[in-house]
Amino acid sequence: MNLKTVVGLVFIAGFSGLLFMNFGQQVSGYMSFAEAEETGQTAHVVGTWAEQEPMRYNRAQNVFTFHMKDKKGNVRRVRYSSPKPTNFEQAEKLVVEGRATGGGAFEAKNILVKCPSKYNDAKGLARKEERAGG
Repeated sequence: MNLKTVVGLVFIAGFSGLLFMNFGQQVSGYMSFAEAEETGQTAHVVGTWAEQEPMRYNRAQNVFTFHMKDKKGNVRRVRYSSPKPTNFEQAEKLVVEGRATGGGAFEAKNILVKCPSKYNDAKGLARKEERAGG
């Protein structure tokens, strides 16, 4: 092998290693609020909007706050430095990515809103099959 090939392969291997190491530090997987508090790492928490708790958007600070209940039943206040996501109230599930900040709060960097799909009901599937000729 010539020198350029060896240098290129070393560069690619080094870059790939850094990429995987950085990705592993940023995403530590799905956790409950309690697990996120224990680890202090960035986490994805899956849950539902706790409708009985207050929800606010502060336009001056561009901060949306609400309460979310995780799969283990823990309820925490979530602070999101952006406007309320579209279809928030219709969400059947929420995924918040961020860190626990202590005092029963969670600072979200991203929110994924999972809304019910109009294609998942039996009628929608039946209509789709009819159009396909099945």
